[in-house]
Amino acid sequence: MSGLDNRGDAYENKFAHDAELQFKAEARRNKLLGMWAAEMLGKSGAEADEYAKEVVRSDFDEPGDEDVFRKIREDFNAGKVDQSDDDIRAAMTKLMNDAIEQVKNDQ
Repeated sequence: MSGLDNRGDAYENKFAHDAELQFKAEARRNKLLGMWAAEMLGKSGAEADEYAKEVVRSDFDEPGDEDVFRKIREDFNAGKVDQSDDDIRAAMTKLMNDAIEQVKNDQ
């Protein structure tokens, strides 16, 4: 049974590792998205950094990406930033791909 136990442990370790990478990639994507949105909102420097942190924190409101999307959408509406929902979602997708590559390269 030792071989089966080892295989089971290997699968559990891989699952945990993959989940950790996914979490890191999502957090990185949210930070990148926050910096992108901050630029659109005319923020820079420390103000942009703080805004990016707000975007990262917004992801803890509910499971999935809708809480992050909603924050950006509401802030763009309030700031009269002309970006469609599709534009925001496209940025989220592109920045997720960028974040995955960054997280992979950090290992």
